[in-house]
Amino acid sequence: MSALRDRVAVVTGAGRNIGRAIALALASEGAGVAVNGSRDRAAVDAVVAEIRDRGGRAVAAMADVSDPDAVTAMSALVTEALGPVDIVVNNVGVRRAKPFEEITVDDWRSTMSTNLDSAFFVARSVLPGMRERGYGRVINISGYDGWTGHIERRAANIAAKAGLHGLTKGIAREYGRFGITANTVAPGAIDTVRDPADYAHIDVDAALARIPVGKAGRAADIAEACVYLAAPSGDFVTGQVLHVNGGEFMF
Repeated sequence: MSALRDRVAVVTGAGRNIGRAIALALASEGAGVAVNGSRDRAAVDAVVAEIRDRGGRAVAAMADVSDPDAVTAMSALVTEALGPVDIVVNNVGVRRAKPFEEITVDDWRSTMSTNLDSAFFVARSVLPGMRERGYGRVINISGYDGWTGHIERRAANIAAKAGLHGLTKGIAREYGRFGITANTVAPGAIDTVRDPADYAHIDVDAALARIPVGKAGRAADIAEACVYLAAPSGDFVTGQVLHVNGGEFMF
């Protein structure tokens, strides 16, 4: 299990759910992992401890990644603790549910800042070093509603996810010649711990019935897709959106 031996990864929003699964999966392949969070230090520390208990390398990287100065400081901390960053997985995100006309300016800006700006700030902080070393992986976690717009009351989130797809393509186009790939993983319905209030307007049973494989996905499904893109197996894949949704959306 050494596809990523000697590589260093940063995973944002990695204290639970999909981010935690990604951090554990990258570590299992030999990468040193910076586990990022902004509020729940106990959750981040638990993931770090789990990786270390399995013989891996990990460090807690507490930072609000929507703050460019905090991202710069985080990158310096990670480089000192683990080494230069080779892989970033921009997973952090918020999923507020509001009818369009009730979305405030603060709601809009907060969603864009957390879901889209953060990915730009994190990528910007590590791309110069990746370019110098001739290797890098940028993986953005988005969602297929950035393509379909199918979920109601999520206009700000849908716009941010569509922006992530565009950011991915821009990085892929500009940095491919330096040995750097950029891709998006777009999860479908994943069985995670979430705030029920954000999904009160959704008929969960009906949503699951629309999935051809007949079930929700696991956080591990997304993590395994990230390992594929981060490892040498993903060398010739860039500028793409990898949809992991059980066939609910077919592009």
